[in-house]
Amino acid sequence: MSLNLDKNLKKYYSIGEVAKMFGVAPTLLRYWETEFPSIQPRKSGRNVRQYSIEDIEEIRIIHNMVKVRGMKLSAVREAVAKNRNNENNTTDLIEHLQDIRAELVSLRRELDSLA
Repeated sequence: MSLNLDKNLKKYYSIGEVAKMFGVAPTLLRYWETEFPSIQPRKSGRNVRQYSIEDIEEIRIIHNMVKVRGMKLSAVREAVAKNRNNENNTTDLIEHLQDIRAELVSLRRELDSLA
C-alpha cells in the first residue's frame, strides 16, 4: 500500500480519512495511540484528532508490521523502540516490491491475453 500524500495539499487529516487510507476502523487508530506514544495526533478544541504526515507515516509502519506481516503488538512495540529508521526502510522496501509485483502480474495478464 503506497501512500501518496502531497505535503503541500493538506497538513492534517481526520481520523476517518486516516482509517480509510489503511482500511481499518477509527477505534483501532485510537487504540494504537495508547499502545504507541509515537502516534500523537493534534486535538482541536472539540477533541477532534488531526493526524500529521509524521503520524500517518508512523501508522503506516505499525500497520505494515501488524496487519501485513502479522506481528504481535508487543513485538511491534519492541521493534519500533529499537530501530525506527531500519524498520522504516524495510517497510518502504516491502511496499515498493509489492508495487513491482502487482505491475508484473498485470503485465503477465496482458501478455497472456495476447497469446
